[in-house]
Amino acid sequence: MLLTVNVTFGAVLAVLLAVAATVAAVARLGRAREIAVAGVRAAVQLAAVSLVIGWVVRSLPLLFAFLLLMYAVAVRTAGRRITANRTWRWAWLPIAAGVVPVVAALLLTGLVPLKGITLVPVTGILIGGALTATVLGGRRALDELGLRHGEVEAGMALGLLVRDARMEVARPAASDALLPGLDQTRTVGLVTLPGAFVGMLLGGASPLLAGAVQLFVLVALMAVQAVAVSVVLELVARGRLYRDSP
Repeated sequence: MLLTVNVTFGAVLAVLLAVAATVAAVARLGRAREIAVAGVRAAVQLAAVSLVIGWVVRSLPLLFAFLLLMYAVAVRTAGRRITANRTWRWAWLPIAAGVVPVVAALLLTGLVPLKGITLVPVTGILIGGALTATVLGGRRALDELGLRHGEVEAGMALGLLVRDARMEVARPAASDALLPGLDQTRTVGLVTLPGAFVGMLLGGASPLLAGAVQLFVLVALMAVQAVAVSVVLELVARGRLYRDSP
């Protein structure tokens, strides 16, 4: 067993969460309350999932309902991180565009069986990756357009379409959203041993099989994130996702 769940476990978690929130407050990062709330929410949500996951994996209707819930939460979280206006709903598209084709391909090829015990964690990892890429790509694109609005107007003056002028400015910034996934993939095994690899080893799998599964997850994540960033960038360039003027 990797961790022993007891009173000490809870106390250490509480201390680590308090340290994270305190450091953010002292450094004036502006996220202290969010860190505390996120930690508490994670504890509550994981406790709830731990109680219901046994039922979910035994029933296809419950399985699909659970996956849909995961997707809906990801869409709202990503969208509201990008913009506060109603256009946040467009976040459904980059997440779906990245995740759905990859999951469908995995099911059709038989690499992932239609069983909750495998489909839930794999889909969850991919949705999480798409969420992160969508948030980073969307925020960076909109931030850059806000800072370099004059360059967009200059491009339009030279004859570029609005979409093309925005794309020229926003594309390099949005592409930075791919860096965390790229760095994780490039340094796997050298800097970190990711969760899928460690989990399989603890479950009794051979190192070779654990490595193969982890490689599969990382490559699938890169595909999902590349699609998500491309789609959210297109939405920003076309004015579907925007921020209200202050």
